[in-house]
Amino acid sequence: MVHNIYSFMGLAVKAGKLLSGEEACERAIKSNNVSLIVVAKDASLNTKKKFIDKCKYRNVEIRFFGTKEIIGKYIGKDIRSVIAIVDEGFARKLAEKIDSYTDEFGGEHIG
Repeated sequence: MVHNIYSFMGLAVKAGKLLSGEEACERAIKSNNVSLIVVAKDASLNTKKKFIDKCKYRNVEIRFFGTKEIIGKYIGKDIRSVIAIVDEGFARKLAEKIDSYTDEFGGEHIG
């Protein structure tokens, strides 16, 4: 199941529906161009708090999933703490996948 979630992130990259990196994701949130933010579980506490606050303020869904290293690998980049999904359909499906995984195996999500 985890591999399926990471692969879906890779598909979103190929479709041009995923942004990565803290700065790019922050800009996208400010421009109201984001449907879902995913923060790596091993991101720093400051990064997690910053994106929780920004998402809450802008009413953007946020999930915590995976590790920085593996997220980066599957999206074809270096280590990435944060990704943004800019398409509603991709966001809904990825959130469902993450929620079903965390509900089944334990974890955290906000939204």
